[in-house]
Amino acid sequence: MATFVGRDRELDTLQRALERTAGATRQDRSGRCLLVRGRRRVGKSRLVEEFCARAGVPYLFFTASQQGRNELRHFADEVRSSNLPGRHLFDGIALTDWDGALALLDAALPPDGPAVVVFDEFPYLTGGDTSIEATFQKQWDRVLSRRHVLLLLVGSDLAMMEALNTYGRPFHQRGTEMVVSALTPGETARIVGAPSAAAAFDAHLITGGLPLVCDDWPKGRSMWTFLESALAEPTSPLIVSGERMLAAEFPAEVVPREVLRQIGSGERTFSNIARASGGLQATSTTRALDVLMAKRVVAKEVPLSTRKSVEAHYRVDDPYLRFWLRFIGPGMADIERGRSDRVVERIRRDWQAWRGRTIEPVVREALRRLSPIDGLADADAVGGFWTRTNDPEIDIIGADRGPIAKHLRYAGTIKWTERTPLDQADVDRLARDLASVPGAPADLPLLAVSLSGVKARVAASLGPEELLAAF
Repeated sequence: MATFVGRDRELDTLQRALERTAGATRQDRSGRCLLVRGRRRVGKSRLVEEFCARAGVPYLFFTASQQGRNELRHFADEVRSSNLPGRHLFDGIALTDWDGALALLDAALPPDGPAVVVFDEFPYLTGGDTSIEATFQKQWDRVLSRRHVLLLLVGSDLAMMEALNTYGRPFHQRGTEMVVSALTPGETARIVGAPSAAAAFDAHLITGGLPLVCDDWPKGRSMWTFLESALAEPTSPLIVSGERMLAAEFPAEVVPREVLRQIGSGERTFSNIARASGGLQATSTTRALDVLMAKRVVAKEVPLSTRKSVEAHYRVDDPYLRFWLRFIGPGMADIERGRSDRVVERIRRDWQAWRGRTIEPVVREALRRLSPIDGLADADAVGGFWTRTNDPEIDIIGADRGPIAKHLRYAGTIKWTERTPLDQADVDRLARDLASVPGAPADLPLLAVSLSGVKARVAASLGPEELLAAF
C-alpha cells in the first residue's frame, strides 16, 4: 500500500470525535456519528482505513455493494473477520433484517471501551429506501448512541449523503457532516515531488488531486514524462478513474453524460451547451444540468458584482474530470489502439490555452484562503465577471459577499503563461474593463496573478509560490 500523505485535518477531526466518544459517559449518549461524503475516488475509504489502523481500538469496516445483493451475509462475514470482542456472536447466524443485525452488532461491541464502526458506500445499502434509514435511526437512538462507538457512514453519492441529514429524514441531526475533498495542490506537490510551485499546480490540474492518480506519478517525474507513460498504459489510474467515475455516477443517463461532455470540451453557456449536445430542448438541457449539479459534477457560476445577473456559466466542478473530459475521454480510441502519442500531441498543442482558463477556480480558492492579502481589503466572496458577449470578461472580483455584493473589494487579472510576465498593458485593459462592472469604483484596487512575474503598477501581485502557500 502506498505511503499515506496529507489529510492531517481530516484525521484530526476523526481522532477528536473518537476521543469525545471514549471520554463520555453512558448517560451522556457517548456515541458519535459522522456522515462522511466526498466525490468518488478522492480517498474517503483510504482515509478511514488509515484512521482505523492508527486509532488502536476495535473496529468494523463494512462496504456495501452497488448490486445490493446478500448484504446481510456479507455484513456478518465482515463482523466475524473484524477484531470486535463479540465477533463470535455472528458465528452460524443467518441474519434476516438490519434491525436484528444492528442489535447483534451492539452486543459484539466492547462493553466499556471505544470502538469504530464504518459503513462505507452507505447510499448503496439504503438504495433510497428510507425504511433502512429509519432502522439505523431506531437502533442508533435506542442502543448504539449509548455505546462508546464512533459510527462513520461514508458515501460518494453527494446528494444522497446530504439528504440524510435534512429535516424530515430519519437520521436528521443524528450525525455531523464531514466532507472529504480532493487533495490540495500542496498535498499533490508532496506526493508527486513537484520541483517548483508552478509544477505543483500543473500536477494538480492533471491529477485533480485524486490520490490514486497522484500515487501513480513517479516522484520527481516531469509532467510530460508522466503523461507519456500513463497514457501509454490503458489501465493506468489516470485513464480508468474517469471511466469508472462516469459509469458509477451515470449508469443509464445518456443526456446528462452528453451535456457533461460538452461542458468538459469547453462550452459554458446554456444555449451553447444545448446546441452542442445535439440541439437539446431547453427543458431537457435544464433537467440534465440539474442532475449534474445535484451530483456536484458541474458548478453554475454567475457574475459577481453589485447587481443581479442571469448570465450563468457552467463548468466541470470535479478537478480531475476537467482534464479527463477535455483530453482523455476524447482520446480513448487512440489510447486503445496504441496511439497515445497522438493524445499527448493534442495536450501539448492545447495545454497553454486550457491551463490558462482551468487555473482560474484554483486561483480563486487560493485567494479565499489567503484573504486578507497585503494591499487589499478582506473579501469573503471571490468570483469573476462577464457580460452576455463575454466582452469584457474579468478573471477576479473580490467582494464582501456573493452572488450580489454590497461592496467590491478588488479586481484582478490572471496571466498563466511561461516566459511572458503580466505587464502594464494587461493591467490597463483590466482598468478599462471595470467600467462595465456594476458597483466598481474608479479607484478599485487591482490584483495581478502571474505565472511568470509582474511588471506593472498594482495594489498586490501573486505568483505560484504565494498561491501554493494558501494550501
